[in-house]
Amino acid sequence: MTNERSSTVDKYLEAIFYIHAEGDVVRPSRLAHWLDVRPPTVTNAISRLVRDGWIETHDDRSVTLTPKGVETASALVRRHRILERWLTQVLGFDWASADDEAERLSSSISDELIDRIDASLEFPSTCPHGNVIPGRIAPYGELAPLASQPTGAVVRVRRVSEVAEHEAREILSTLADQHLSEGSVVTVGERTPNGDVTLMAENEVRVLPIAAATVVWVESVTS
Repeated sequence: MTNERSSTVDKYLEAIFYIHAEGDVVRPSRLAHWLDVRPPTVTNAISRLVRDGWIETHDDRSVTLTPKGVETASALVRRHRILERWLTQVLGFDWASADDEAERLSSSISDELIDRIDASLEFPSTCPHGNVIPGRIAPYGELAPLASQPTGAVVRVRRVSEVAEHEAREILSTLADQHLSEGSVVTVGERTPNGDVTLMAENEVRVLPIAAATVVWVESVTS
């Protein structure tokens, strides 16, 4: 892995993987926003990625990974998510800090060390935010946004959107402030006048901004 690829190609491959995994169409403007670079920079990068066989472009200007790109992006995302799980579960980092540290560590740690960390964690299915580690099976069924749940629904928090994790980091802090994390069981209450969602969790009433409730995915809890 060259330094150029580590600092540039890998970032694009991961970004395309994450955006696509959320069900969004990957276009140059989306990548420019995600990576915080100018559109001409993305255009040049896309040309190189196509040339080198990492991605394909389509008539609607959308971008998809080639099989080679999927394999490499999946390996990169696996490393990042295993490190996040280790940093939070073993070292006690909060969600946002773990994401930052994992990004810094990912390119400097050997595959052998990643595999040993993975084994020491007993091969987790997800990162701390509930996003599936590539190659694993999700430990949950069909999910829906918390914001879509009716009053009185009892649900379990299962996943925080990768897009929110990257583009709206304050949401992670909001969830932490409300003591909500992967696995939390809540009862959905009434909406506030401005549309925020009230929740009952551990016999406490909490209020989650609608922006956060939209990107938190939950699973119904059956009695």
